[in-house]
Amino acid sequence: MRKHRQEALFRAWMKPIPDNFVRARPLLAIAYAGVLVSLGEFSGIEERLRDAEHRLGVVENPNAALAHIELYRTALAQVAGDLPAAEHHAGRVLELAPSDDDLARAGAAGFLGIVSWSNGALDQAAAFWRECRSGLWHQGHVADVQGASIALADILTAQGRLGEAVRVCEEALALGMDGGRAIARGVADTHTSLCMLHLERGDLAAARVHLERSLDLGDAFGLPQHPYRSRVAEARLCIAEGRLAEALDPLREAERHYVSDFFPDVRPVSAMTARLQLRLGRLAEAEAWLRSAGVTAQDTPGYLREFEHITLARMLLTSGDAEQALGLLERLGEAAGSGGRMTSVIEIKVLTALASRQRGDMPKALAALDEAIDLSAPEQQSRLFREEGVPLHEMMKLVQKHKADPFLLTLLAHGAEGPARMTPQADHELIEPLSPRELDVLRLLRSDLSGPELALQLSVSLNTLRTHTKNIFDKLGVNSRRAAVRRADEMNLFRH
Repeated sequence: MRKHRQEALFRAWMKPIPDNFVRARPLLAIAYAGVLVSLGEFSGIEERLRDAEHRLGVVENPNAALAHIELYRTALAQVAGDLPAAEHHAGRVLELAPSDDDLARAGAAGFLGIVSWSNGALDQAAAFWRECRSGLWHQGHVADVQGASIALADILTAQGRLGEAVRVCEEALALGMDGGRAIARGVADTHTSLCMLHLERGDLAAARVHLERSLDLGDAFGLPQHPYRSRVAEARLCIAEGRLAEALDPLREAERHYVSDFFPDVRPVSAMTARLQLRLGRLAEAEAWLRSAGVTAQDTPGYLREFEHITLARMLLTSGDAEQALGLLERLGEAAGSGGRMTSVIEIKVLTALASRQRGDMPKALAALDEAIDLSAPEQQSRLFREEGVPLHEMMKLVQKHKADPFLLTLLAHGAEGPARMTPQADHELIEPLSPRELDVLRLLRSDLSGPELALQLSVSLNTLRTHTKNIFDKLGVNSRRAAVRRADEMNLFRH
């Protein structure tokens, strides 16, 4: 049952058995405690483990049994957020477990991987998760291999090692399939991970295929995180395809279904939603998130809250406080760089470029963008550049003047696929200002006149009007008449 992650069925089998019968049998009691822990039911577990520990005198190999007790104590400490205690109990597992008990030793390695992951020691975390994955593979725990693989892939993604992450997931997927048919729980989760990895590389078609397969397999072939992770992937695909408003519902559903399954919550759904609210111009909702999250620009940077602090930097840019944003980004960049978290480093450099541009320091902006491109090119990490919008796209054109880079050419070929994330405060912040004629058109866009009526008012053809309107949309980073008027009003363009 454990091998195939059938904990719920095992618990159902146990219900008719009186609890005092279970507690009197230490090996069964330990196994049942492990089932409850896997199901996220932690109440009374320590008491069960103590009862079993007191009865180990009747067990043939008490140290092996005690190793599993310590393994579940590791889980309890992890859930309580007591990382030193989790590390201590995991170390005890490795001391007690026989050398051939791959399951206990793999479990301990996985928990040590979680401790290192939570502390931002990603190289060490990846090493522990590889050890965990290997032990599970050797024991034939195919479902748990999927779980270990998605953990390892998440860590490798944070390090910017996308190719290795894809290989890890594809190996796990091959193990969990037979003749094109899923045979193990967790396969749906592995498809979800591959969806998000392909999104990072800008391959939306491949991402969509893996998401559809994940959703088709459903929760029956998913681990506890599947309802949450699949909805996050769905939202991220919506964003990548420019369907921003459609991403809100799956994010809300993801937050409702969130379970950690012991993984550190390094990309909280609430912060993802706040970023989306910023892009949709819903600043009040994003500010409400900030108040509840409690992060400030004066905090000491740390990995567990890095994603939230980068979200805060985006909010500062949106509000026009480039100075404070740059100070925060500099400290975040130092912490992420020293921790080898290259995906964060790339985003921080992109935001540094946008913040420097907002301050009018174009040399610094282009230098930061140049570095971000260099860091992203080896793994073709294109999502961020493609989604960031017109201001970044225009800066990439300026970088191209002195940089003949194939990756940059690929980015430019895709165009600016997302709306500008930052809301400029004045017209001088436009990389390319509006022409006098475009300003005339912009003023009339505020009216209720139809397209033909606007063309007549301006004494131009309808095609000419459409050309002017498209140029205005491109320069303002919007894709509708109403959004253009709102953006122009924010930038005080109507004062001319």
